Amino acid sequence: MGFRMHVVDSSFQQLMHIPPAAALWAFEIPGRVFWPYFAGAALLTIGLTIVIKNEVSQAHGLEKIMLFGRLFYAVPMAVFGAQHFTAGKFIVSIVPSWIPAHLFWVYLVGIALFASALSIVANRHAPLAATLLGIMLFLFVLLIHVPNVVAHPGDRFAWAVALRDIAFSGGAFAFAGAHTKACRPHALPWLVTVGRFFIAVPTVFFGVEQFLHPEFVPGIPLNKVTATWVPARLFWAYLAGAILLAAGASIMVKKKVRLAATCLGIMILLLVLFVYLPTLVAHPSDIANELNFVVDTLAFSGAALLLADAMPKEDHPQR
Repeated sequence: MGFRMHVVDSSFQQLMHIPPAAALWAFEIPGRVFWPYFAGAALLTIGLTIVIKNEVSQAHGLEKIMLFGRLFYAVPMAVFGAQHFTAGKFIVSIVPSWIPAHLFWVYLVGIALFASALSIVANRHAPLAATLLGIMLFLFVLLIHVPNVVAHPGDRFAWAVALRDIAFSGGAFAFAGAHTKACRPHALPWLVTVGRFFIAVPTVFFGVEQFLHPEFVPGIPLNKVTATWVPARLFWAYLAGAILLAAGASIMVKKKVRLAATCLGIMILLLVLFVYLPTLVAHPSDIANELNFVVDTLAFSGAALLLADAMPKEDHPQR
């Protein structure tokens, strides 16, 4: 653990030694744009340093990509945390009216998101942080998304957002269950099971939506039409839909879960790199849309890889 903290400290030192020109350039960027990128970049720098220097050499084959699952998951949480401060006035409007002190809860959630992301990446009290994060995300579903779905049952995007946060919650629970079991054998295997279903159900839904609405960007079926520059758009949409359905069904019935979740995570990651990220590069200041689309989808990839890493090899039953 001492080595890991040394790596974290050295990563922070790297962040502090920013060239003066770059620092001046950063001050010219509006805060609402700068801080979400900075939060994500900081977590990515720390996480890559830890994983590459301390963990990659011990993994083999597809297990190497699983190691990055917690980065793909935690970096978006850090971005979301920063947005609770830079876009607090907008997020306040989402808080249920019966909850008092709206702005206080917005800032508290922002702190909790960043703190849990840092804990997961640095592997410091990570099972506890992931468990609390999973609970908090599930409370978002119950308190915010379910009322929206009830009020607008025909709005498929409201369903997609609710199921997205369920999948994010599932990724946190899968990570917490696996790491708690590593510390205390047979402690919380049920958390991994909860995480499995929390990821499987949204994945199947996303696959169905992909076939019903192939013109929209594959992955999480949010309100974003696939860019016209993407070649063979319908082919990739249907292929992504088929992978989502197959992976989701396999995870749900507990058949080759480790392989299915790994394939799902890799497929979603490829979508981030080759479909979502180019649009963000073209419109980097569009935080509300393009950056959120990237981090939403990246977190889904991370959740799938966290589940894959939590499952026993060859899906042998847990004893």
